[in-house]
Amino acid sequence: MKNLGDMMKQVQAMQSRMAELQAKIEQVTVSGQSGGGMVRVVLNGKGVMKSVTIDPSLFKAEDKEIVEDLIVTAHNDAKTKAEAMMAEEMKQVTGGLPLPPGMKLPF
Repeated sequence: MKNLGDMMKQVQAMQSRMAELQAKIEQVTVSGQSGGGMVRVVLNGKGVMKSVTIDPSLFKAEDKEIVEDLIVTAHNDAKTKAEAMMAEEMKQVTGGLPLPPGMKLPF
């Protein structure tokens, strides 16, 4: 029974760290770029796009489709970085608690 008590303490501590991590994720920003930096996007840690910056030289009518593709690519770059950062933070939060294979947090 002592192990169960210790495990419950670890779970409570992990829940507290998870709440802190969720708040931190909301505040963190990551940027992504494409086209050699001609298009940049900024996302928060949850993947919400906060801003887009486009080099003015891209605003020619015939380049519209290219600009749109570059925006999508830059967004995906930033989102990939945000997901990697969150995965690393989760490793730190769950470091002391053995989780069953395939179990992912947050639920």
